[in-house]
Amino acid sequence: MAFPKLDPGQTDKKLPKDEYASAVPRMRVDLINAQYDLQSADFSVLVNLVGDDRQGCEDVVDLLHEWMDGRYIGTHYFGDPSEEVQERPYFWRYWRALPPRGRVGLFFGDFAWSLIESRFKDEFDEKSYELRLDHVRKLYAELAADGMVILNLWLHLPKAELKKRLKKAKKKPADEWRVHDVDRDMLSDYDRILPICEEMVRRTTSDSSPWHIVESTDERYRNLTVAKLILDAIENGLNRKPPPRKTAGKSASAPVADTDFRRDVLGSVDLSRSLEKDDYKKKLERYQRKIHKLSLQAAKKGVSSVLVFEGWDAAGKGGIIRRITAAISARDVRVVPIASPTEEELAHHYLWRFWRQLPPAGRMLIFDRSWYGRVLVERVEGFASDDEWSRAYDEIVDFESQLVEHGMLVRKFWLHIDADEQLARFKSREQTPYKKYKITDDDYRNRDRWDDYVVAVGEMVARTSTEQAPWILVPANNKPWARVAVLKEVCKGLESLLER
Repeated sequence: MAFPKLDPGQTDKKLPKDEYASAVPRMRVDLINAQYDLQSADFSVLVNLVGDDRQGCEDVVDLLHEWMDGRYIGTHYFGDPSEEVQERPYFWRYWRALPPRGRVGLFFGDFAWSLIESRFKDEFDEKSYELRLDHVRKLYAELAADGMVILNLWLHLPKAELKKRLKKAKKKPADEWRVHDVDRDMLSDYDRILPICEEMVRRTTSDSSPWHIVESTDERYRNLTVAKLILDAIENGLNRKPPPRKTAGKSASAPVADTDFRRDVLGSVDLSRSLEKDDYKKKLERYQRKIHKLSLQAAKKGVSSVLVFEGWDAAGKGGIIRRITAAISARDVRVVPIASPTEEELAHHYLWRFWRQLPPAGRMLIFDRSWYGRVLVERVEGFASDDEWSRAYDEIVDFESQLVEHGMLVRKFWLHIDADEQLARFKSREQTPYKKYKITDDDYRNRDRWDDYVVAVGEMVARTSTEQAPWILVPANNKPWARVAVLKEVCKGLESLLER
């Protein structure tokens, strides 16, 4: 879409004092009212505040906390990344800070400025820069599709005005503390960095997440313009028809449509594969010893792993996970069991609760069920709309690609058993005192949707299995075979990644 250039000579946006004084009281009332109306709405508002006027951005943040109710604004300043941040994928800290539904999030110095700085310092080659831009665009699109209102504000200060401000501060010691080295650097590099700013703004704006250029020369004009844009964003969101709220535990039990993916992907799995007891013990010991050694190397080199386990109820996920964790130091591995989302999790994009769990450098994270619930149980049982689960495939691929680009090992296992074996295991669990808790009415109800799940799994595998984050279909009728097969595959992946 067309986008105006940042014009260094544009300095005509001014607002007289009397007009400002007259407009401010009404604006403050309108902002507070809109903010309180937002609390009962099913969307959030994200304001990205960035620009070549750093000092102006700080002033606007302070002003918004004065004009609005600061208790309900989630303000986050993103400066140089800490060591904790650098150990995770680039967008980890932004996902963790996203506002829940009903709230305003204010990001100051978000990924836009970080992207500009990296481009200016030649930290990206062209391919890497394009990849990061693509992730930014997809992030905006995902959040907007989930209902979030996104407002990108660029505060622009022409070069002559920046020079005048720095000169004035130098003559007035009482104001000099407000000038940072980054402001002086901005002035000296202005002509080189401005085209990079223009390019980033132009290439990341869209109808759902537009950039608005606000000239910052006159603070009265700047303040009211920003406030009006935020007010309009909230009110426009309130006036649109909101998407239906997802409620934990409530199922519409929707049928799975007949699609091009009706082919039985699981039918190719050879469920006759098995291991004799003695052979199993030898191989289990060999691969547990191997994964222990590889986990120590990964911890030393800072190589992280994310393992995803999906499969039929009673397919043996827990037993396999225990065989992995038994061979790795507890400090280097963590298991996250995924159940129905909490109210807090439902107030965010469905990927939020997974982004925030990502491990630090050198650690292994195991998901017992995962984000694939969106295209499996949420699809089949009707927790997600057709639009929600349909767009989830691309969202998931983008998410996993960011983990891989960060240097993580990503492996996804579907444990496959047949319906007869599942029923036998259900009956066995019911007769075992310490396993009775594993059987619920939902387990039997899910069996009635077996064919629908076969279709959903087929589409999931076809659309989300990539070279870097493949799906591994594991025959699990024989538990020993499945355990060794998974351990072997994890070892293979770690070896390959550590060699690189």
